[in-house]
Amino acid sequence: SSRRTYGSRDGPGSDYLHRSVVPTMHYQKSLPRLPVPKLEDTIRRYLAAQRPLLNDQEYSNTEQLAHSFQSGAGKELHEELVAQDKKNKHTSYISAPWFDMYLSAREPVVLNFNPFMSFNPDPKPEYNDQLLRATNMTASAVRFMKTLRAGVLEPEVFHLNPAKSDTDGFKRLIRWVPPSLSWYGAYMVNAYPLDMSQYFRLFNSTRIPRPGRDELFTDSRGRHLLVMRKGHMYVFDVLDHDGNPVQPADIHAHLKFILSDATPPPALPLGFLSSENRDVWAGLRQKLLEAGNEAALAQVDSALFCLCLDDEPMRDHIHTSHNMLHGDGSNRWFDKSFSIIMAADGEAAINFEHSWGDGVAVLRFQNEVFKDSTERPLVGPQSIPAATADSSAAVHRLEFKLDGALRDGIAKAKDNFRAATSKLSIDAMEFKSGGKEALKRKKLSPDAVSQLAFQMGFLRQYGQTVATYESCSTAAFRHGRTETIRPATVHTQRCANAFVRQPGKHNLDELRGMLQDCSKYHGQLTREAAMGQGFDRHLFAMRYLANSKGQALPSLYQDPAYAAINHNILSTSTLTSPAVSLGGFAPVVPDGFGVGYGVHDDWIGCNVSSYPSRNVHEFLQCVHKSLEDIFGVLEGKPI
Repeated sequence: SSRRTYGSRDGPGSDYLHRSVVPTMHYQKSLPRLPVPKLEDTIRRYLAAQRPLLNDQEYSNTEQLAHSFQSGAGKELHEELVAQDKKNKHTSYISAPWFDMYLSAREPVVLNFNPFMSFNPDPKPEYNDQLLRATNMTASAVRFMKTLRAGVLEPEVFHLNPAKSDTDGFKRLIRWVPPSLSWYGAYMVNAYPLDMSQYFRLFNSTRIPRPGRDELFTDSRGRHLLVMRKGHMYVFDVLDHDGNPVQPADIHAHLKFILSDATPPPALPLGFLSSENRDVWAGLRQKLLEAGNEAALAQVDSALFCLCLDDEPMRDHIHTSHNMLHGDGSNRWFDKSFSIIMAADGEAAINFEHSWGDGVAVLRFQNEVFKDSTERPLVGPQSIPAATADSSAAVHRLEFKLDGALRDGIAKAKDNFRAATSKLSIDAMEFKSGGKEALKRKKLSPDAVSQLAFQMGFLRQYGQTVATYESCSTAAFRHGRTETIRPATVHTQRCANAFVRQPGKHNLDELRGMLQDCSKYHGQLTREAAMGQGFDRHLFAMRYLANSKGQALPSLYQDPAYAAINHNILSTSTLTSPAVSLGGFAPVVPDGFGVGYGVHDDWIGCNVSSYPSRNVHEFLQCVHKSLEDIFGVLEGKPI
């Protein structure tokens, strides 16, 4: 919840954001386990999701394959998965296969996996200065890290009734309930503690390229920050030898020193390597080590996080999206668990590597850093960088020894990066005629209406219903990750057809009835997914199991319809937060759209990406038209 009551607020000079009465990991031991759905439920849900994507002949074929899977190969795989899950009570059935899927992927992390979320500006305009904001965010990030590691960061809890559970009284009570039972205590007051097992990977962590499968590296002894500017890499300590945060005035001085370094940019910035194919990058990393760069690479890998100081101001939303998603590649290290990117005008965002964790941990970090750095900034426009800070001694610019093969490798990585990112288009749209409040008054789910608008928009533009993916967190379970909501349904198809292809054929009551049906069904799919009752992860885990045993792949997985439903032309993800102005990611397939959206109280925003085979500007016009039609019908205007 955005309104948090903390055990105690620590003063501005403190090492902590707050001191939670309830220990950070208090609920972790008693979190419920992610359920393995019943096989018949998975098959039923799978077929329901396939129905709007297939003609009668295709559907009948897929139905046959699904039912023979259910009584044959699938039955065995399911039983084995359940038995395996019973033996591994400390985790979830999806955790290991999901890590494996991410870490074994060989495509570059940039565009294919790393998303971005941009910060809202500081409400006090004079604090949006690049140096000031970078100093304050760094100091707040270090405080977050200290608070987390001391176990006094407020546990992440989803409050359905905050008046009862988000209170000092409840927290004082629950802290005495043993961790093996604490979840049940929260559940009694309608509060759902969320899994926090990913949080330790936020800091001092990097994805290391390895042939075939990458590895996640964390070294919590690292006390330094990695700063990138003009393609150079710098490090300086943000914690002293005792692990206490250094003075904000020192951070201020060191960042000022970096911003005024007149060294010309390197001809071949090392950052491009982190944007390369993972096997190619693994080979080049080996060469870097052999060329004597082990110590410098260790500094990069173990740094608390990466701060990218960019040289240009942001022109508009679109420029911001491109810069925060990929930039020009020279001033990024895409393998770091996350980077804070700070443009010359103080526009800021987080770009994060996706294998170690999902949006939940990063968003919590972003919310806390935004709140702390804007409400309790440690330096201001009048602050003077510490005169005593000997930045020339404290700040080290990392030097890398490059031979011919490495120089060629960086040059090639740069060409590949430019080729890939030049194909990406991004456009944004704001629908100003209504949002969450108007839809809730009409008893419609705001998320369902947004998703319906994407279905209608795509139908209007391309004349078809296609595989659509909406991510849903399963963090309510121990080691939960995500589940897929499948927003393209027989209900959205019927409704989209009525609005787009048969305007005038249905009266207002019929159209409103269809909107209600879409909303109800989407709400059901969302609840099921959040409870671990989707079909995607279950089918994925059984396929992974068959593969790992070297079995022939059951025919369900060889069905073209299975390939098609996993070729997600519409990949969608939503988030709204007081800290975030917009988020975005690239399409997951060459002929797809990457749809980031947020439903606000009285407006709806979309930030969408595509490659050349799709027209993103036209898609957004079609989505806007769809929202106009839907809100029009709700207000009594026929289409």
